[in-house]
Order: sequence, then structure tokens, then C-alpha cells
Amino acid sequence: MTMDISSTSGRVRAWFDMHLVDHGAIRAIYNNFYDLGGGMYRSSQPSPAQIRKYARKFGLKSIINLRGAHGYGSYALEKEACDEAGIALHDVKLYSRTPPEIEEVHAMDELFKKIEYPALLHCKSGADRAGLGAALYRILHLGHPVEEAMNELSWKYGHFKRAKTGVLDFFFATYVARNARSPISFLDWVNTEYNRLELHARFREEGWASLIVDKVLHRE
Repeated sequence: MTMDISSTSGRVRAWFDMHLVDHGAIRAIYNNFYDLGGGMYRSSQPSPAQIRKYARKFGLKSIINLRGAHGYGSYALEKEACDEAGIALHDVKLYSRTPPEIEEVHAMDELFKKIEYPALLHCKSGADRAGLGAALYRILHLGHPVEEAMNELSWKYGHFKRAKTGVLDFFFATYVARNARSPISFLDWVNTEYNRLELHARFREEGWASLIVDKVLHRE
């Protein structure tokens, strides 16, 4: 349920929730913001002030929220900031510890086609789901090679390949290995050969790295 910010007390609760419970105090200092090209940017969860800043600086028309609608104060405040700035907010829930569903890949493809640009996509930290969304954007919308787009999942953004979140790298790497044997387009592979459950079963994470991501960094 979206947090109620219609009253002063509700707005104060949402502000404290965004900064303390949802770790917004860290993102106020460093927002993990990068330009993907073609009018798309990636970041961690933006605050209302950051949304206003990016709207002025880049002329944002759309924001893709890869966390989906949620109950943290950051979502209610983001929604309000987008409404005030005339930015279309698209709520899409991706996951960082399981391979994407076929339907999710197609949903992102359609979203990239229909939204207005410039646009921003984000998750909570800007590392994992934002990396997945950024890679899919480069592959599906910009036509970049999968091998290059995989760089969006990097330690540079705070992504851990050797944790459970490494399943996202494994998803793309599985395609790259298959394509090396005989060429097949990424979407054709997704539509005809990709087996999400089988791929997930093959993936093995290393526990120490998962401990850092899950217990120390408190990623979603």
C-alpha cells in the first residue's frame, strides 16, 4: 500500500522512511547516475529533489521504476514529484536474484518502444535491477551486442557477480555461449530456447558474496 502523504504528519513520516528505512540518506550523497545513450539514464532510487534536478537538467519525460509500486515513503514522494513535473512514471517490478521471465523481457521491450524520452530507469541501489534494465535497453532498443551490454552489470555500479545477483550475468552469458555455437538473435533465443527454471538450477552462487549483498548492503 502506498504511504499516505496527504497530511503534514504523513509527509514527515514518508520523508524519514525514505531517508532512514529505505536508505535514502546514502543515495542523497551518491545516486549511481549514468548516461546509457539514446536519451536513457540509470540510477538508484531518486529523491524528489533529484527528480526535479534531472527534470531541469535533462528534460526527463519518463521514469521507469523497476521496484514496482511499494510502501516505502520514497515511492509516494517519487510519484508526487513526477506528477508535479509532468513526468510519466512507469512501475515495473524486476527481480535481482532470479533470471527474468520471458514475459518480463517482452514487457521491457514494449516499454522502451512506447515511452517518451529522455527517460530514467532505476531500482533501489542502481546496481542489479537497474543493471538488468540497462542491459536490456541497450540490447533491445539500441541494438548493442549482448557482450557489450553485459557491462551494465559491473562492480562499477555495485553489482556482485559472485553473489545470488550473479544469476543476471549468467542469464546473458548463457545466451552469449549459445550464440557463439551458431548465431541466433537474443529475442529468438528468449522465445524459443530459454528455459528460466533450468537456467536458474544451473546457476551456483558463492555464499560469502551473497552474505555481503543480502545481509550487509540490504539489497532487495
